Amino acid sequence: MKKILPSFLIGLVLIGCNVQKPVDLLVINATVYTVDDEFSVAQALAVRDGEIVAVGSSQDLQDAYQAEDILDAEGKTIIPGLIDAHAHFYGFGMQLQTVNLVGTKSFEEVVERVVTFQEQENADFIVGRGWDQNDWEVKEFPTKDTLDVLFPDTPVSLTRIDGHALLANQAALDLAGITSETSVSGGEIILKDGRPTGVLVDNPMGMVQRHIPAATRQQKVEGLLDAQEVVFSYGLTTVNDAGIDRSTVELIDSLQQSGDLKVRIYAMLRNSASNLDYYLDRGIYKTDYLNVRSVKVMGDGALGSRGAALKEPYSDQEGQYGALLMTVEEFKETAARIARSEYQMNTHAIGDSANLVVLKTYDSLLQGEADRRWKVEHAQIVDPEDFHYFSSNIIPSVQPTHATSDMYWVQDRLGEEREKGAYAFKRLLEEAGLLALGTDFPVEEVSPFLTFYAAVTRQDTEGWPEGGYRMNEALTREETLRGMTTWAAYSNFEEEEKGSLEAGKFADFVILEKDIMKVDPKEIPGMKVEATYVGGERVY
Repeated sequence: MKKILPSFLIGLVLIGCNVQKPVDLLVINATVYTVDDEFSVAQALAVRDGEIVAVGSSQDLQDAYQAEDILDAEGKTIIPGLIDAHAHFYGFGMQLQTVNLVGTKSFEEVVERVVTFQEQENADFIVGRGWDQNDWEVKEFPTKDTLDVLFPDTPVSLTRIDGHALLANQAALDLAGITSETSVSGGEIILKDGRPTGVLVDNPMGMVQRHIPAATRQQKVEGLLDAQEVVFSYGLTTVNDAGIDRSTVELIDSLQQSGDLKVRIYAMLRNSASNLDYYLDRGIYKTDYLNVRSVKVMGDGALGSRGAALKEPYSDQEGQYGALLMTVEEFKETAARIARSEYQMNTHAIGDSANLVVLKTYDSLLQGEADRRWKVEHAQIVDPEDFHYFSSNIIPSVQPTHATSDMYWVQDRLGEEREKGAYAFKRLLEEAGLLALGTDFPVEEVSPFLTFYAAVTRQDTEGWPEGGYRMNEALTREETLRGMTTWAAYSNFEEEEKGSLEAGKFADFVILEKDIMKVDPKEIPGMKVEATYVGGERVY
């Protein structure tokens, strides 16, 4: 475990030093938000062997250290390397190799992109992701009819942006053996006039997805490296990859060991028998770049596809409650097994019913367990009676851009009263004492600056609604930056090595073009990263 030199001692150490010590990098003339306990601001930092050895004034550090490389930041803002506490890094990289449907404003535009892709790629199985019917003028699930005409012999699978629904054409349904008579628990095969529309929600999706040709190793490597290039451009130095398998973990590890993949990954294992059988008994696997010590469990579906499990029916669909993706007993058995290991449990929970099941299960298993730091991923809709379960041991991991993406239609789904427990970031922070913040990319955009903006303003990038959406749940800028650095690091058991710019921690930092703590909020979404450093090495 790294020993962190308290910042108040640094000055005393420097005063007692008459001989300049060698360092690899000295950054001076900056506005350095250390995000230490006092949220102190410094001017300079010194780096040796990938770690910060001192933080202080430019003059003091220049007097104390001799550097091979001196970087004059010319007054620019420096913050700790940003941590995305919930994303799908590998999935994003693989999505970059398929049809990008993010931002489509109609189903017609979806079809246009698919046609263009197929003209270029001539794929044996067309795969895409990113559509959202809530962004269309006709806010209804699409049907497969047009895809059947255009691609009668080529299977097509187009996943909704949240990953909890997909549209398959008839060729794909035939491969999967799905008919109007097919029954699958934990989801829905949507029918119209007694026939499949092609839309599958949650568990039935796997019946189609298992027929998608497996990517080659080279395609996976290209996907990971492409994803790394994107995240570094946004100042992300650590990404929590939610729900990956052993083969992906081992590929990431090999690329990190070879030096090709420099982004740090906190791996959440997909909840599968093979993953649990292999990892739980072997214990935590940890390097400077990879941390394997958690399991991602799916509690329910998503609100946008009405798969989130609610205590009462959806306000806009009579009799629809959503669904848990496993029985309560199965969930409890899984949780108990993880509790017997060293591993952290991180459960996707959107609806208030799913959140209650997760919270009560966590609470019952963690009684007397002082430092397990189990997470509720999303904690999106929580009954006001259930907030008290959250703590520093049951941590909410939330994505602020979900609030600003969903605010246009969420009241239709939930009703005004139930909406009060949705996207309640301030209330969650008050109960838990910390919040881990992420994006959930590629469900949302990769940019952490959109996360920052949404958390602080609770508006879309056009400034709507005026005054912000339920501003009683907004976060301050300091709280938001902590959620993307120190609190996220704590939620990953990594607070001793990252999350703040202090002596003894990794030299992961970001140079911004503007001061994110002071700039007009309207300028935050377009914030530019001038440089990203991982372990003192400039990677962007």
